[in-house]
Amino acid sequence: MRVIIVEDEKHARDNLEKILLDIDPDIEIQAKMDSVRSTVAWLKANDTDLIFLDIQLADDLSFRIFEQIEVLTPVIFTTAYDQYALRAFKVNSIDYLLKPVNREEIEQSLEKYRNTRPKAAAIDVTRLLESLQQEPRRNYQQRFLVSRRDKIMSIRTEDVAYFEGEDRFVYLVKHDDSRYMVEYKLSDLEEILDPAHFFRLNRSFIAHFDAISKITVLSKSRVKVELKPQARRDVFVSAENTRDFKAWLNK
Repeated sequence: MRVIIVEDEKHARDNLEKILLDIDPDIEIQAKMDSVRSTVAWLKANDTDLIFLDIQLADDLSFRIFEQIEVLTPVIFTTAYDQYALRAFKVNSIDYLLKPVNREEIEQSLEKYRNTRPKAAAIDVTRLLESLQQEPRRNYQQRFLVSRRDKIMSIRTEDVAYFEGEDRFVYLVKHDDSRYMVEYKLSDLEEILDPAHFFRLNRSFIAHFDAISKITVLSKSRVKVELKPQARRDVFVSAENTRDFKAWLNK
């Protein structure tokens, strides 16, 4: 069996490869990739029997692959979020595994692959995208566990004013201006926060609607936002997000 692994975290790629080879040493790992771009390029030039595919890749969500090329190969999706487009990715995939994956789950997925291989068909991107649009996520993050010195506390999402990325860290800022480091990337937070209440302003800020105190339109594509509590630096909505930001404010 020929397999490719598409996963943006090296540890997860290596762990999956080890489990697969432990299960069946005859499995050939043809390639390991971390992005939509590299996967599309590889699949245009090569064939494989099975794809293990993470949902969130280094440059985009993995379903963008299927918009660019026809994929006839069966896919086993992996993700860190059980609420993320679960129904959509069940439509034509062999299986859907929640990280961290383990040997037993992979063995079961491989068995499903062997049983369904004669019926494998191209992934229907239209149905995939329609399902994403028609079935919005309902189970959004309700609380965040944070720590300060020797204390651990749980903060309700409605108490969060905004998240700020600074250097390589991300901070949760409450409405009372208290500030805590969280072990998330802003891109991860976008997937687990309710988009009715939170918006990604730019590369550094995701803000709750109630935290937006003033909006100044500087030009057609440039907007300045003042937050409460006040941010430690000026906050501008990125040019590519301005139109969506205005639409979000009008919902």
